[in-house]
Amino acid sequence: MSQDVHRVVDAVWRIEGARIVATLARVTGDVGLAEDVAHEALVEALEQWPTAGVPQSPGAWLTTVARRRAVDVFRRRSVQDDRYRRLALELDETSETQWEPVEDDVLRLVLTACHPVLSRESQIALTLRVVSGLSTQEVARLLLVPVPTVQARITRAKKTLAAAKVPFESPEPAQWPERLAAVLGVVYLVFTEGYAATAGDRWIRTELAGEALRLGRVLTGLVPQEQEAHALLALMELQASRFAARVAPDGTPVLLADQDRSRWDRAAIARGRASLARADALGRGRGSYALQAAIAQCHAVAPSVAETDWDEIVVLYEALGRLAPNPVVELNRAVAVSMASGPEAGLAVVDSLADAPGLRGSHLLPSVRGELLARLGRVDEARSELVTAAALAGNERQRAVLEAKAAELR
Repeated sequence: MSQDVHRVVDAVWRIEGARIVATLARVTGDVGLAEDVAHEALVEALEQWPTAGVPQSPGAWLTTVARRRAVDVFRRRSVQDDRYRRLALELDETSETQWEPVEDDVLRLVLTACHPVLSRESQIALTLRVVSGLSTQEVARLLLVPVPTVQARITRAKKTLAAAKVPFESPEPAQWPERLAAVLGVVYLVFTEGYAATAGDRWIRTELAGEALRLGRVLTGLVPQEQEAHALLALMELQASRFAARVAPDGTPVLLADQDRSRWDRAAIARGRASLARADALGRGRGSYALQAAIAQCHAVAPSVAETDWDEIVVLYEALGRLAPNPVVELNRAVAVSMASGPEAGLAVVDSLADAPGLRGSHLLPSVRGELLARLGRVDEARSELVTAAALAGNERQRAVLEAKAAELR
């Protein structure tokens, strides 16, 4: 029973955690407090639900308990102001059956976490923590930085928002430009974690990817003239179109070359291509999201891996690398080069990245290097690289795939 309750609590938090925290942030006006009382409610659920049973509306139960905890905090602080009275009034008027998740609250939470009073690094770390519900370890893996660095950023961000008394509300239209780049960035990172989880026993976290897509659609409605908002939505739609084919029935990842393309979501591909066309129609030249969406479109329209326009993808990656230099972009370019010009050419690009700071401690570089060495027939070296990559992989499903590939080379 206890294990079942743990699974239920985990599932509820994955699905509704962001909305619960967003609702609490709205009524308390304090993002840090909202997250604290939400986690206290989770602890109380783990204590009560094994004996009392799982409530009919678990998300409502958690929100109500967390609100009570927030009231207690304000009482202890002796803050008898309008914020306390509003909290108490909402608590009296709210019951489990009245739970109505307000979608815009999540966007307000993202906007608050992306307030310009915070550094870009703190904005990203805080948003990933409170919106996606990732642990600090998972955030660190995703950002390719040490765990203590992420912890420090999140703690500092919460204190800064509280000290600056940043309101939990949508900014005025004139304030959008200073926040939009950060908002788009964190939405994309949330989607990225949903697309390929950095840790855990699931390869795809559909609830995270779905929330990122929802936010992307809301954003394009709010800022219809922002090219990169449409481009980001295009990228997410095109990438999400492959979800059904990316995982086997037992949860094992299915790599691009082995995917059944008849299972790709043609409606999502059409939506993605239409969003990219809208971005291009604004006529300001392609930014980083548009270039990535164009790469995803090359894959989406290709009948097979062999018939993919790899030369075009190489050119797009070269443009992306100049616009937004990143070792992961270069690693992806290496893969494209290997498909267009052969594994030896790709390996030369990979080897040039051996000392790239952003790839240290990541499984990405040795996994790509192992694949290319295997294609060149350098079996022993390839196996060694794949074993190294498996040891570094944080996701259990990814690790199993790398171990299986290494075993096949024996």
